[in-house]
Amino acid sequence: MKRSAVAFTLTLVLLAAPLAADAQQPAKVPRIGYLGATSPSAGARFLESFRQGLRELGYVEGQNIFIDYRWAEGRPDRFPALAGELVHLRVDVIVTYSNAAVTALQQATRTIPIVVAAMGDPVGSGFVASLARPGGNITGLSFLSEELGGKWVELLREAVPKISRVAVLAVSQTPAHRTIWTEIQAAAQALKVTPQRQEVAGPDEIEHAFASLIKGRAQGLIVLPHAVTIAHRTQIVGLATKNRLPGMYPFREFVDAGGLMSYGTNLSDSHRRAATYVDKILKGAKPADLPVQQPTRFELVLNMKTAKALGIKFPPSIMVRADQVIE
Repeated sequence: MKRSAVAFTLTLVLLAAPLAADAQQPAKVPRIGYLGATSPSAGARFLESFRQGLRELGYVEGQNIFIDYRWAEGRPDRFPALAGELVHLRVDVIVTYSNAAVTALQQATRTIPIVVAAMGDPVGSGFVASLARPGGNITGLSFLSEELGGKWVELLREAVPKISRVAVLAVSQTPAHRTIWTEIQAAAQALKVTPQRQEVAGPDEIEHAFASLIKGRAQGLIVLPHAVTIAHRTQIVGLATKNRLPGMYPFREFVDAGGLMSYGTNLSDSHRRAATYVDKILKGAKPADLPVQQPTRFELVLNMKTAKALGIKFPPSIMVRADQVIE
C-alpha cells in the first residue's frame, strides 16, 4: 500500500513538473526594428515622439518591448544592407520614415510588417495597392497631398514677390519627386515663375548642386523631402543662407536649422501616430488591412531671424497664417 501511494505521488509530481515549467515561461517580448534615415542626433526628435507614442499605449522600452536601431546617416545606398540586418534579426515589425528606406525593406521582406511614419505617394511608388486597403506588408502615414508642390511655389512667391526663377532641389531616382515636380511646374506657370530642377544622387553632390543653381541665376529655392535632404538639412540651409537664397522647405526641422520657411506635415507627430500601427499589428492586425493615413493638416513655420538676414519682410497675409514663428 505504501509503495503504491509513493508511486502514485511520484507520478503526479512528474506530470505536474512540465505544467509548472510552462507556467513559469516568460511571455515573448516583441521586438521592433527601427530604420532611421538620418543619424541618431538628427533623428532624435522623431525617435522620441515614436517612443512617446509607444508609452501612451503602455509599452516601455527594455521592459515589455525591445527596439533594434539602424541608421543610414543620410546615405540611401546603406539602406539595403541595414534592411537586411533587421530582417535577419526576425523582428516583429519594422518602422521607418523614408521612401528610399521603404524600397529597401520591400526588397528585403514581403512578410515582416512595415510601418512607415512618413512616405510620399504610397500608391505611385508601388508600396501599397490602395490607400484604403494596402494589400501587402506595408502601411502607415503619407506626408503628401496633391496640391503640396503647388503650395510651396505659391507661398514662396507670396513671401518674396520679386522671385521669378526658383531652383528645385530633388534627389534622382525618386518617383514621388516626379509627381511633385509636375505640380510645381503647373503652379509656377500660373504665377509666371520659372522652375529650375537641380538633382543630386547623394550628399556628396549637394555643394556642387548649389554652384549649378546659382550659375543658373536662381532667386529662390524649394527643397523636396527625402532622406538625403532631411539628414543634411543643416548643410543645405547653410548653403542657401550663404548664397542669399530664400528657401521653402518641406518640414519645420529645416526652419529650426535656419531655413526661411516650411510648409508640410509635422514629422514628430507622424512618428507618434505610427506607434498606433505598431500596437495594432502586435495585437494581430495585418498591415494589408490597415488603411494608409493621409495628412489632414499642414503647418506653416517662419524664421524671422533668417528673414531679417535676407532682407525679407513677410507680408501680413503670410504672418496671419503661420502656425509658428521662430524669432
